[in-house]
Amino acid sequence: MLNIFNIQHPKATFNRIYDFKTIITKNHNMKKISILLVTAVILSSCVSKKKYLELEQQHGETVSELTKTRVEKEDLENKFAVIEARVNQYNSKIQSLNEDVEGLTIDNKAKFQVSEDGTVASGASKEKMRETLKNVSPEKLAGAKTLKDSMNLAIQHNLSKAMNTSDLNEDEDIVIDINETVVMISIADDMLFNTASYRVGNKADKILKKLADVINSEPSLDVMVEGHTDSRSINTDKIADNWDLSVLRATSVVRKLQNQFKVAPEQLIASGRSSYQPLVENDNNVNRAKNRRTRIILMPNIDKFFAMMEAK
Repeated sequence: MLNIFNIQHPKATFNRIYDFKTIITKNHNMKKISILLVTAVILSSCVSKKKYLELEQQHGETVSELTKTRVEKEDLENKFAVIEARVNQYNSKIQSLNEDVEGLTIDNKAKFQVSEDGTVASGASKEKMRETLKNVSPEKLAGAKTLKDSMNLAIQHNLSKAMNTSDLNEDEDIVIDINETVVMISIADDMLFNTASYRVGNKADKILKKLADVINSEPSLDVMVEGHTDSRSINTDKIADNWDLSVLRATSVVRKLQNQFKVAPEQLIASGRSSYQPLVENDNNVNRAKNRRTRIILMPNIDKFFAMMEAK
């Protein structure tokens, strides 16, 4: 009989059902795997993006640093170019100066000589100095060790000569001496001032005139006028103490030299020593009179001397 229902063996039917379940299970597992793969890909994409942002930030910082470094490099190159130009300029000047030195003639080199004390003097200046020293005794010149010593001898000679032309030549109240590198003239107090006064009297005119003549003939001199007193104290309406008196006396002499005898004020210095540099003890009237004095110090200025010698 024909089996129109095509009924198969139950075992076969079970096997088909098992196979169908297996297929369904496999499909389910495949879905799980697919989901896991998709999730992994998504997570992987998120990490890469974060890393990308970090790298992008680092790249931006690197570009910024590179730009800054390039700017600094250009700035340094510009500075180096300026320095190099200056060095070349200085080298050119040095070369030019060296050529000038080499170009000096033997004549020009021979014009200047160095004295024993290190002073540079021209031949013309030395010749004029020789003329000035002609009248100084050979014995004194033999003891002169430096150019300043020679100048001081010449000044001392001129002062002594000037004083000897007047009636003051035998007066013991004027002492002219050389002390180290200066010439000092010490004038007794009573030849210039009245007692306890700082005004220069007319009797001082002869002395100061002779002194001014010597100073005016030697414009290279610096002249310091020092006032000295004895130890007796003084206090008046105008004079507070011996400091005042010594300074006021020095100032009065300076004014007289400038205003009446036309000594250049830039050569003059006024100072006071009060009673603190006595020649002798202030123990009696005679000694006190010796200590009351005005000392005039003539200081040769070597630089001024040579400048004026060359200008003449």
